[in-house]
Amino acid sequence: MTEFFYWFLLMIISYFIVLFSYMHFSYKKEVLNNFLGFGALFLTFLIIIIVVLLMFQDATLYLTTIPIFTLSFGLPLLIIGAIILISSFMLFSFKKIFKNKDLSKFWSLLEEKQNKRSKLRSDTYRKIPHVLTFLGLFLVWYLGVIIVKDLTGSISGMIPEENNMVLLFLTIMTVPNSISTVLFSLGWFYYLLFFFFYGFCLIMLANEFTRKTKSLGFPFNFLCNIILCGEEKRSYGTYLFFAIGQMVAALITPPMVFLTILGMSSLADLATSQVGIRYGQNKIKWNNDKSWQGAIAGIIACFILCTLFIGIYWAFIFTFAFFIFDVLTNKPFNVSDNLLIPLGSSLIFLFIRYLFNFDYYTIILTWI
Repeated sequence: MTEFFYWFLLMIISYFIVLFSYMHFSYKKEVLNNFLGFGALFLTFLIIIIVVLLMFQDATLYLTTIPIFTLSFGLPLLIIGAIILISSFMLFSFKKIFKNKDLSKFWSLLEEKQNKRSKLRSDTYRKIPHVLTFLGLFLVWYLGVIIVKDLTGSISGMIPEENNMVLLFLTIMTVPNSISTVLFSLGWFYYLLFFFFYGFCLIMLANEFTRKTKSLGFPFNFLCNIILCGEEKRSYGTYLFFAIGQMVAALITPPMVFLTILGMSSLADLATSQVGIRYGQNKIKWNNDKSWQGAIAGIIACFILCTLFIGIYWAFIFTFAFFIFDVLTNKPFNVSDNLLIPLGSSLIFLFIRYLFNFDYYTIILTWI
């Protein structure tokens, strides 16, 4: 197991670099975003480290499970690091070879076109990728349920055997040799969702860090000049906050709850902004950037989505939470709703599910 110990060291060192870089390049005036973003990353990395350490104590996991998990956690870090080195070398070579080449006019023209873009179109460009991500993952889940149910007669692997995530974490921490039972009880779809956002989050982090250093390169850096507004260029792009928030939600909530939270952050958030921009005549007194028309549209979209995925009782809880998070960001609290909605909703589910043993039910499963 010596080679996997080296993978573990790679993870530890890389996580430290990521946490340090996040705070080093953060926009110092955005205190709440810095606190929540760093806290979310720290929580995720801490849970990963604890789980991997517990896995090393179970000899039955040595043959296949530990190699798969350590590679899944460590390989993306290695690949992204290699991409940064290659991209940085290419950027350095370009500057040396074409040192007299001035691209400032091109970027100025691009920025001018971006500034002329309507607020509605800009919002659409920013939110559509979130919606497509939700629809894509939901389609994978839906097809997975149909295929697995036809082949096996059940949906084992799609829905966890136990969805009280706090209880599961306490079990692996307090009950000896329980790690393998807990890991396998979560099902394959849980890991598909988490590792998708784990890799996506690492890519977004690499993109933002290299953009801010200006001496390092990454393949998606050029998109920042097209997508980001002036405020986001000083801070972090909203896609990073979205990636961090959804990664944490995928880690600490079961799949159906996570898909609900992802839908809230994409479909409900899109409804809020689109209706608010088009028809938002009655501005919220403490937040002039948002309107009551947009808030009501978001509430309706959120309630319908939550009812289908986790039942009407949880729909009331999550819709109320969505409304509070939406109308209080970015004013009076200067924090991204892409970060607050998934983090806040995940924590609400964790505590209510654990303290009151209040389960959810999925209506759309009855249609399959």
